[in-house]
Amino acid sequence: MLWPMIELREAGDHVYVLAMDNDENRFNAESMAALHSCLDDFDGVDGSRALVTTGTGKFFSNGLDLDWLMSDGADSGPEFMTEVHRLFGRILFNDAPTAAAINGHAFAGGAMLATVHDFRVMRSDRGYFCIPEVDLGLPLTDGMTAALQSRIPASTLHEAVVTGKRWGAEDMVSAGMAEARADEAEVLATATQWAASQAHHAGDTLGTMKRGLYPSAHATLLPTG
Repeated sequence: MLWPMIELREAGDHVYVLAMDNDENRFNAESMAALHSCLDDFDGVDGSRALVTTGTGKFFSNGLDLDWLMSDGADSGPEFMTEVHRLFGRILFNDAPTAAAINGHAFAGGAMLATVHDFRVMRSDRGYFCIPEVDLGLPLTDGMTAALQSRIPASTLHEAVVTGKRWGAEDMVSAGMAEARADEAEVLATATQWAASQAHHAGDTLGTMKRGLYPSAHATLLPTG
C-alpha cells in the first residue's frame, strides 16, 4: 500500500498538486513509490496540464530518510538511489510545466527536489533551503550534482555545496535559486497561478527543449529514458 500522505489532487485550470503531508516528508522506499505513482497518474493526463509540488507545515522535504537507509533500507541503497535520481529526472524533464511551492524547509534531497522544477516559489517568513551534505560527511552522488547543476548558477551552487549555507527566501531569489517568494498563505497560490498560466505549453515540444537544455543531466538522471 502506498503512502496515504502523498497524493495528486486536481486544482482546476489544468493544474495538479502533488501534495506531501508526513511531517518532514523524507524519502524512503514507501514514499518514493508513492511519488512515482503520482507522477505516473500526472503523466497519463492528456492535453494541457501543469504540476505543482508542495509539502505542509514547516517542511517541504527534509530529503533522504537516513534512519530507514541505515536499517530496513540498508540492502537496497543503490536501487533506491536510482529511484531518487529518476524522480528528479522525471520532474526536470517533464513535458509539462512544473512548479515547487516551497512551504518550508527544503534540505538535502528535499532541496534537490525543489530545484528541478521550472518555477520555484519560497516561503518568505519561515524556512530555509540547504544542501548540508558537507556537514553530514555524505558526498553528493552524480545524480544529485546533476540535478543541482541544472537549475542553480555555478558560483551560487559552489557556495551552497562547500559551505552548507542556509538560504532564506530573499537570498534565494537574489541568487537565482528561486523565481519568487511569498508569505505562507500565498506560496501555493503563487505557484498554482504560474502553473495555470503555462499549462497550455505541455507536450512533446516542451519536453524536447528541456532535454536539449540539460543533456548531461538527462543522461545521468534518466539513462534509459
